[in-house]
Amino acid sequence: MCGISGIYGQPLKDNSRSCIQKMNDSISHRGPDDEGIYIDTLVALGHRRLAILDLSPAGHQPMFDVYDKLVIIFNGEIYNFQEIKKELTDYPFKTHSDTEVILAAYLKWGKECVHKFNGMFAIAIWDKQTEELFIVRDRLGVKPIYYTEVDGQFYFASEIRALLNSDAIKRKINKAALPEFFSYQTVHAPNTLVENVFMLMPGHSISLHKGKKVIAKWWSLQDNYSKESHGKAYSDVCSDINTLLMKSVERRLISDVPFGAFLSGGIDSSAIVGMMSKVQKQKVKTFTIVFDEEAFSEAKYARLIAERFNTDHHEFRLNPKDFLNELPRALKAIDHPSGDGPNSYIVSRITREAGITMALSGLGGDELFAGYPVFNRTLQIENIKWLYSIPKPLRQLFGKFYTSLKGDITSHKMMQLLQLDDSTIQNSFPLSRQVGLPNYVKNLLGLGVLPQDQIQRVLAHEIYYNGEQLPLLSKVSVAEMTTYMQNVLLRDTDQMSMAVALEVRVPFLDYKLVEYVLGVKDEYKIPSIPKKLLVDSLQGLLPDEIIHRKKMGFVFPWAVWLQNELRPLCDSSIQSLAKRDIVNGAYLLDTWNRFLIGDQQVRWLDIWLCTMLESWIQQNNIEA
Repeated sequence: MCGISGIYGQPLKDNSRSCIQKMNDSISHRGPDDEGIYIDTLVALGHRRLAILDLSPAGHQPMFDVYDKLVIIFNGEIYNFQEIKKELTDYPFKTHSDTEVILAAYLKWGKECVHKFNGMFAIAIWDKQTEELFIVRDRLGVKPIYYTEVDGQFYFASEIRALLNSDAIKRKINKAALPEFFSYQTVHAPNTLVENVFMLMPGHSISLHKGKKVIAKWWSLQDNYSKESHGKAYSDVCSDINTLLMKSVERRLISDVPFGAFLSGGIDSSAIVGMMSKVQKQKVKTFTIVFDEEAFSEAKYARLIAERFNTDHHEFRLNPKDFLNELPRALKAIDHPSGDGPNSYIVSRITREAGITMALSGLGGDELFAGYPVFNRTLQIENIKWLYSIPKPLRQLFGKFYTSLKGDITSHKMMQLLQLDDSTIQNSFPLSRQVGLPNYVKNLLGLGVLPQDQIQRVLAHEIYYNGEQLPLLSKVSVAEMTTYMQNVLLRDTDQMSMAVALEVRVPFLDYKLVEYVLGVKDEYKIPSIPKKLLVDSLQGLLPDEIIHRKKMGFVFPWAVWLQNELRPLCDSSIQSLAKRDIVNGAYLLDTWNRFLIGDQQVRWLDIWLCTMLESWIQQNNIEA
């Protein structure tokens, strides 16, 4: 796990060495163990190393193949590198690293070698002979790559801050992305909040050769689901999933450094901890945050799992004062704002300070095994789709009447649902991930109408482009994975864990497991109990208290804190943001005052997004 940066041009400018050094320095937190720079006529490559496999100096990057044809910088892990190595008997390996396996695989199979890799990765390979730069991102987007082009130069890096610190680009906010940010607490790839800075899509590559750029898709969810489960009995499907998940966990325990697991006491993290305890002989180290506010604390569930699997359990109590003390560091660590970043930072920092360099997470279980309410809601919408045969004006009238009676957020969502042209996932799903209601976003940004919904844009490609054969619940899984998971959960996990030099691995996102589960029919997935297919596949691994508990996850008591201990921070940020031309200042201040007096129609997340955005703007000196 590392940080990478690079420049490609025709030819490089005179200041390229200082530029790549600045980029490399700005992501030093991602790799405190080592650093390296390579500069050629057309390319400059920078690397920061967090040593996980082959801790010796032989793992230094940029790394060269033994024939001095290729140069590589690599962020991530290839979990099956030992298996691939067995196919490369004609290559004289000099290290025990997965990085050298990538080089050897590229020499043998060229760009097609990526199909061999099972892992999380962002890779850049420079071919010294053909003078081609090949950049590739893993299938599900666990590891990021950002890029921009300025004056004939191509810049790329693991974090946006590296591009900003190159001094080559303008630090200007992407105003067109603000409606999306306030609607969905993020900006979906390939766009970002910085003008002219983009994110390489998961399962995509960029080839740069003789001044030309080619972006290509090499893997996608909807094109690679498996039909292996078709025709199989439920028990056999559960057995297959158990095997696939166990193998995934086992792969992710390959490490030359101390490791552990995040444990919330929910089904997903508990399943990972349970399987880890089966695979390894030593006690699993588990980490849980507990709160003084009992309603938000999951301590008792985490303890139950820790006792069941005899883990080396670590609890860390967090109160508002502790969080307030940590918040400046968390805000400073944010590379691209979203609604969940500080949560990930706190958990990661505590784990890293306990001497752990790598941790496993239950991220992805909800998306894959129908763990969110949207899965049931989609089934319900499918059953009442006849409503959409009623003229739209009548549906809108009923929606307004219902909202006038209830007046809460749920009734507003129902009104939006009834105003849709149809009940397809492309239209109905965005409502499940919407955090800022359309009228709020329009008023906040001073817009007459909102631009095209960006989740609809994503789903138009991910679900309906060669995706009609997917089961309905698998379509929801794809929708979740390509929106919220990739652009909030995975992005936050990467930037916040790497801010403290912690590697996080996600067994539920092993592509073989994902491909198999996406092909399973809806009948086997219907969540009569939470994540029934996953629970049954675990074959009694978890106690009933965990299976039937109320879902929480790592949830912080934000609404309480923002009105009390964090109020000065929010007030300062909102007062400052209100003075900027990008928002309607009067409306923002009114919204803040309504929140303070307890108006239930103002969500705490609306307030927090404004606070984080302003903090990020100031931290990075963004023109807004």
